[in-house]
Amino acid sequence: MWDYFPLSDVYKVAVKMLTHIYKAGLLGKFRKLTVATSWYHSKSGVYGHRPQESSSQFHVKDSHIQNRIQNSNVYRLVEAYRTHGHKKATLDPLYLQQEIDPHELAPERYGLTESLQVNVDGLFFGGGASQSMSVTELIGRLEKEYCDTIAAEFQHLRTEEEREWFSEAFETKHQIDLTNDRRIGLANLMLKSQAFDHFLAQKFTTLKRYGGEGGESMMAVFDEIFRKSAEAGIEEIVICMPHRGRLNFLTCLLNYPPIRIFQKVSGISEIPEGSKGTGDVVSHSYTSVDLEYEGKKLHVSFLPNPSHLEANNPVAVGKCRSKQQTLQEGDYSRTGESKQGDRTLCLQVHGDASFSAQGIVAETFCIAECPHYNVGGSIHFIVNNQIGFTTEAARGRSSQYSSDLAKINGYPVLHVNADFPEDVVKATAIAMDYREKFRKDVIIDYICFRKYGHNELDDPSFTQPLMYKAIKNRKSIPDSYADELVTDGRCSSDDLSQVQQAWAQKLAADFAEVNSKSVQPYDLQRQWSGYRQAPGEITVWATGVNVEILKYVGAKSVTLPDDFNVHPTIGKNHCERRVQKLTEGAGLDWAAAEALAFGSLMHQGFNVRISGQDVGRGTFSHRHAMLVDQITDEIYVPLNHMSQEGQGYLEVANSALTEEAVLGFEYGMSIDTPRSLVIWEAQFGDFFNGAQPIIDTYITSGENKWLLQSGLVMLLPHGMDGAGPEHSSCRIERFLQGCDSSETSADGDDINIQILNPTTPAQYFHLLRRQMIRNYRKPVIVIAPKVLLRLPAATSSLSEMAPGTTFKPVLGDLKVKGEKVNKVVFCSGKHYYTMLKERDARNIDDVALIRLESLCPFPVAELQNEMKKYPNAKEYIWAQEEHRNMGAWSFVSPRFENLVGCKLRYVGRDVLGLPAVGIGHIHKMEADKLITDLFS
Repeated sequence: MWDYFPLSDVYKVAVKMLTHIYKAGLLGKFRKLTVATSWYHSKSGVYGHRPQESSSQFHVKDSHIQNRIQNSNVYRLVEAYRTHGHKKATLDPLYLQQEIDPHELAPERYGLTESLQVNVDGLFFGGGASQSMSVTELIGRLEKEYCDTIAAEFQHLRTEEEREWFSEAFETKHQIDLTNDRRIGLANLMLKSQAFDHFLAQKFTTLKRYGGEGGESMMAVFDEIFRKSAEAGIEEIVICMPHRGRLNFLTCLLNYPPIRIFQKVSGISEIPEGSKGTGDVVSHSYTSVDLEYEGKKLHVSFLPNPSHLEANNPVAVGKCRSKQQTLQEGDYSRTGESKQGDRTLCLQVHGDASFSAQGIVAETFCIAECPHYNVGGSIHFIVNNQIGFTTEAARGRSSQYSSDLAKINGYPVLHVNADFPEDVVKATAIAMDYREKFRKDVIIDYICFRKYGHNELDDPSFTQPLMYKAIKNRKSIPDSYADELVTDGRCSSDDLSQVQQAWAQKLAADFAEVNSKSVQPYDLQRQWSGYRQAPGEITVWATGVNVEILKYVGAKSVTLPDDFNVHPTIGKNHCERRVQKLTEGAGLDWAAAEALAFGSLMHQGFNVRISGQDVGRGTFSHRHAMLVDQITDEIYVPLNHMSQEGQGYLEVANSALTEEAVLGFEYGMSIDTPRSLVIWEAQFGDFFNGAQPIIDTYITSGENKWLLQSGLVMLLPHGMDGAGPEHSSCRIERFLQGCDSSETSADGDDINIQILNPTTPAQYFHLLRRQMIRNYRKPVIVIAPKVLLRLPAATSSLSEMAPGTTFKPVLGDLKVKGEKVNKVVFCSGKHYYTMLKERDARNIDDVALIRLESLCPFPVAELQNEMKKYPNAKEYIWAQEEHRNMGAWSFVSPRFENLVGCKLRYVGRDVLGLPAVGIGHIHKMEADKLITDLFS
């Protein structure tokens, strides 16, 4: 640390720290103080993270403890059932699982005789009024509670309070009683699901519908979650779900018109006329709907899903988090009176094979309780088909259960046999109650089967003959439950048939209107009201800001409380230097321009969120948007203290070392509201590789598939600086390949993604502000700098950000006279400064350097205007520092030729199979050759 600031400053900080320790009475606890990492981001909190302190200390009743001491061996037996009872449970509706009788459950292991009478108060919560029973009776109760058709794993929970709570909740679940009306409702719901599958099978015989047959009682899970949510005062539920049973859920519970599914399957586009989009397969259908439960309204956001299983999980969590910000609950509460998840809930539905095998599931669990990512607990519902396509569970995972991944964070798991709908309801009720009390994730492992294999056109008997023989010879879950209710006298056949007849009529009527009813126009609603799809032409937005406002927010970005102990280097080189440059109105670097963009947007009421690894400081120690007190370890975000009426806020989210889940999370936040600028910054540009599924299935294609707009900004630090193969390139070519720019016609704003390579702080300022100022949203990929962050030549003035200024897709050459130029060099990014330095050193005045700041949309008109300035030019060159098979060359070459009317010569590195070399002298030889080839 001594290398970073003068010894005198170190001495001053040390004295202040020791003084603080002495005054706080912590001198004898200095060791504890230095390792108290939990203070970071938690002692007083920052915007987006409000620490939740326990209001009371949990204690087990003294009488319970005494009884456990006196009957310790009985208590050991009870604890054995709580730990191992699930192994003996009857969880497979097909009864093909091998039965296990754990040795840990034998009473003789604990020296117990069957006739022994024992007071079970504090030992077993299901003891009843007498609290006294024989060991035989106790074992019978334990077998019923822990080894029947519903089981639990909770002994791994982190706190005694959670384990005690779960023991009591599970052992008294028989008290969760369903009324006859509720039972009839469940039967009708499952029968409707079954009828819908039968209808699709009859009308669309070749459709892969991924129906709910074999898992119809999953409807009971959704229904109970909605009921419990309404009781708890939840207003917003965000749900992600794979394809299995998805159409059943949409039509039977989410009021999705069956006609829309029938039209889609019939080949009628779901994209309204006049809207740009390609649509998606029917099993990815989605909706946003208001429901009424228990007299209360629930808004349900049911997200579209890609076929890339589990990619939806962090997206749903991010969208839920955004709703919490809008509602100002929990971490965003102004008063601290609400908890995270008071009015919102995230429900993640999974497949068994993908839950245990897909890494993004573990990544999403990793961030579940991290500051700035926590949503107050999600409900995880695993639709456990006991098979992945054709792969048996034993070959598809190493763990006993598909749900075992949940134990990473110490979350409880409820296993339930799908054949017993009332147990399904009870498991769901316990899960919801746990989440409500502890605000942590909880897992429901719903064990069912697929009646027709992976899809309805499959023949699963090829690979699972015994399983499908058992499936073929059994009655369906809805029919069995309905028969049970009628046999028990709980309802009559008429109670069920009336609802089913009405449903059948509804399906038939919708089917009859498939070709006569038009698709509803696309209309952005709720928080998106007033926004539109991007137009087919290029629009220009004035993003400049009054200079006095810029000076104000710039000064506020480095204003600290008097008692804040800033790091000496940051105080001098960051805070003081910024104030100086603002006063001069020139020489503003990249971090300053970013702070001005953030602050000015916040001044207008927009929220800003920047997320990624080490974004508070910045990977290259340039940003310092979040400062840490060098003595107290407290965090301070200066821009959140502008004290302006109606101002927005900056959330600085230093993320876990994961890319896929975090980028998915940020995408989820961006599609929820257009009033927040959401930014994900890669530590190095190539780190996006770990998040490629999110880019491919959401960012580049989400609007085309589902008409969902996102204003997400991806910052990808890029530059061939000798850092080796993995930390040089953000793979510009991959993003250019993923855009829908045309080689033969000019682009409009309706391009799927925008790819920008800014070379000045002012350009960066304008592109960030433009994201919020426009009346539509588009994802933006920013080829972000590394070297330019502190390059003296790459600075801007306040006048370049003043009213009337805007982002410029092309930056021309202001240093040469047009008629003298005989060579025009086009480039993009920091390579411009290397060429400029060499040109100046050689006193060359007949070479023009033109920068493409926007690669997509491709700036045809601006390039044509620039070329008119050089009537005597004889040679046109594309220069890049990336290798020929990378960078922008393959993208720009045909567009220059077809649209600009100019054939380019390539000057750059030769082809290579990796982004950069790892040997220093070879890198230097390559860099020297770039200049030699250009100016020779």
